[in-house]
Amino acid sequence: MRDRFEEQLALLKQELIAMGDLCEEIISLVSAALMVGSAELAAKVAPLEKDIDRKEKDIESICLRLLLQQQPVARDLRQISAALKMITDMERIGDQAEDIAEIIPFLNGHTQPEQSRISKMSKAAIKMVTDSVNAYVNQDINTANDVISSDDTVDDYFNKVRAEMIDAIAQNPDDGEYAVDIIMIAKYFERIGDHAANIAEWVRFSVTGRKEG
Repeated sequence: MRDRFEEQLALLKQELIAMGDLCEEIISLVSAALMVGSAELAAKVAPLEKDIDRKEKDIESICLRLLLQQQPVARDLRQISAALKMITDMERIGDQAEDIAEIIPFLNGHTQPEQSRISKMSKAAIKMVTDSVNAYVNQDINTANDVISSDDTVDDYFNKVRAEMIDAIAQNPDDGEYAVDIIMIAKYFERIGDHAANIAEWVRFSVTGRKEG
């Protein structure tokens, strides 16, 4: 019985890694679309978001089988419940990426210097997602803690982009709509960072039984 449980738990971890890979891919894709101002590239985000939704349902099914067909002990239950919470955050990462993609066509091909800072935000967010999933697989609380700390970096990028765009509006009100769009895009990336930090919080819970923050 325990061997069967371990097999299904290993499958759960594999599927979480696959869902994490999809999240990394969708963040990279929407960031690339933003950097070159490509509505065509942005249109490829929605199908990828659907893949993330399907992966969420697959993982939910695995978790339910583990709960209903096996006999998980306390730590097992924490790992399963943490996985269920994590996939909710990963699904929302897909939603946020799609929200960004929907704005890109309205930028009319703009590629301004502030988008470089947003590119750094996206790379930081991708690393947070990767590290948080790896922390779960390896039950590595130190990496989880590093991810949570990294959220401050993404927040700082957002605050700087917002300040720059507010200044831009003051100097040139005609670019106000574009500036607001950039602020919204930066906010979505900031939320992606929040979701990655949430994932790391659930990793910490799965290891310690405590969730802070």
